[in-house]
Amino acid sequence: MFRPVKTKKIYEEIIGQIKKLIVDGKLQPGDKLLSERELSETLNVSRASVREAFSALEMMGIISIRPGEGSFVRQVSYEGMLEPLSFLLQVEIDDIMQLLEVRKILEVETAALAAQRAQPDNIEEMKAALNAMIEEVNTGQIGDLSDAAFHFAVARAAHNSILIKVMYTISDLMTNTFRASRQKLFLVEEMPQLLYQSHYGVLEAIMGKNPALARRLMREHLNMVEEAMKRLKHGTITSVKDLQEIKIEHRIDKDFGFPS
Repeated sequence: MFRPVKTKKIYEEIIGQIKKLIVDGKLQPGDKLLSERELSETLNVSRASVREAFSALEMMGIISIRPGEGSFVRQVSYEGMLEPLSFLLQVEIDDIMQLLEVRKILEVETAALAAQRAQPDNIEEMKAALNAMIEEVNTGQIGDLSDAAFHFAVARAAHNSILIKVMYTISDLMTNTFRASRQKLFLVEEMPQLLYQSHYGVLEAIMGKNPALARRLMREHLNMVEEAMKRLKHGTITSVKDLQEIKIEHRIDKDFGFPS
């Protein structure tokens, strides 16, 4: 009946407090948040934890970070503030497989729309997310925040307000549910490079305004992740070579700056 209790990370606690302030009306759209330094001193936490919380909140569309100005609350729905379904779910392989099905339903066609509608600022947002992924991995992090940021950038590039709200509503579910699994994925030899290359292929298709290719590459990316998750469960994957039979049409062979 009961499952092991899992301790929240500090940045998740910060996110929860900011969300509650918004739901309670104590923070309104347009309000400026305390700076990283001020909030870290107020909460007695590290600035790195506050920075990670702000990054996640921006990825969820809850705040906007303006360089040189600060962080501001965005106009968001209450639904996006409520505790998502991830509160009810633990990281079980069946939950992950179901979530991947939902992602394919949403994100495959979203990538095609992004290829049709993306504006220059959307492209820059996707590039920034992928650059952050390299930086996170090279500094010993798992790259989950930048990974999620890329997918949300693709969603925003589709310029469909309802789709964006749906993505925001399940954002915590995706981030929290995939965190433990992504940690396991990154233990697989050369997996960070493969995940990056897979994302980069989608970006190039979007930049090339090729909806059919973007659709196909996003599907291949999610299929690859799904198969890797299954094999992790059964202990049948040790390197990306174990995934060679999965069709990854858009391979990039140049050096992106990952450690050798």
